[in-house]
Amino acid sequence: MSAGTMLEEPGMSGPGMSGPDARGLGEADESKFSGLAERHRRELHVHCYRMLGSFEDAEDTVQETFLRAWRRRETFQGRSTFRAWLYRIATNACLDLLAKRRPGPATGGEAQWLQPYPDRLLDELPAGGADEPEAVAVARETIELAYLVAVQHLAPRPRAVLILRDVLGWPAKDVAELLGDSVNSVNSALQRARAGMREHLPAERQDWTGGEEDATMRELVHRYTEASVATDVKALASMLRDDVRFSMPPTPGLYVGRDAVVDFLVESGFEGMTGLRAVPTSVNRQPALAFYLWQRSEGAYLPLTIDVLRVTGGAITEITTFHADRFPRLGLPERLPGDGTE
Repeated sequence: MSAGTMLEEPGMSGPGMSGPDARGLGEADESKFSGLAERHRRELHVHCYRMLGSFEDAEDTVQETFLRAWRRRETFQGRSTFRAWLYRIATNACLDLLAKRRPGPATGGEAQWLQPYPDRLLDELPAGGADEPEAVAVARETIELAYLVAVQHLAPRPRAVLILRDVLGWPAKDVAELLGDSVNSVNSALQRARAGMREHLPAERQDWTGGEEDATMRELVHRYTEASVATDVKALASMLRDDVRFSMPPTPGLYVGRDAVVDFLVESGFEGMTGLRAVPTSVNRQPALAFYLWQRSEGAYLPLTIDVLRVTGGAITEITTFHADRFPRLGLPERLPGDGTE
């Protein structure tokens, strides 16, 4: 029997199930081992992204995870699934990176290292639990930018506990084993993490964009697009909720309230801009717009910014703007040709 057969996963549930036979893993050559690991790349990348908030840091951490797994392949004993074993390694790699690169959790309601995650890559995730409404809701809500910002306000270990318990559904005893803690310590950390999340998440669960993918939201995004291209600040202001939030990571600064956001737009010279074009897209399961600015010297529209919207009750409740360097990662065009009206 081949190593691939011995390590075949029975499903996408948590790590509490009995694992596959470990025989043959230590003898697997690098290409076979890589094939076994690669089937989990996307979900591990999303897991690391939730932990780190950075698309690129998550990529580096998944690579580190596979390297560590290959070097330690003899230690896989089959007490859990191969998938769960990889998740353990990935979580520890994230904790190591957070300890080394992050001076501490985010503060003040913003996370400067936050990066967007394209929906086209989220669509590559395994379909486990896709028919369960609650699982679908958890997957969507825990990848949205508001959730990720809230997570970044937690210290690394409570953050890991929260994601492993509430997102992945791991039993407390398995999380305790991974972190080298007691079950009581894990349960206590989970309570603190949930309390911390409540401080930074929208007040109501229904405030999430999930469930508002209807004609009303599409019409709102369409009006936002037209007003943005026309640099019509008054029209934009009419779509914003009173407590709207606006940020531009990694640029420091969080603007809260319609008046504060409008003042920023006016002071930044947005009203005087000309030559904008917009391309609709979606990231983090939220509507987004990629804006391009006409450059006469190039004879084309070049990347400018990406606005990611959170919509609640027919109004825009949050705008997160990312810089042009995110365009390649999101699979957006490098330029748009002119149409002769410039």
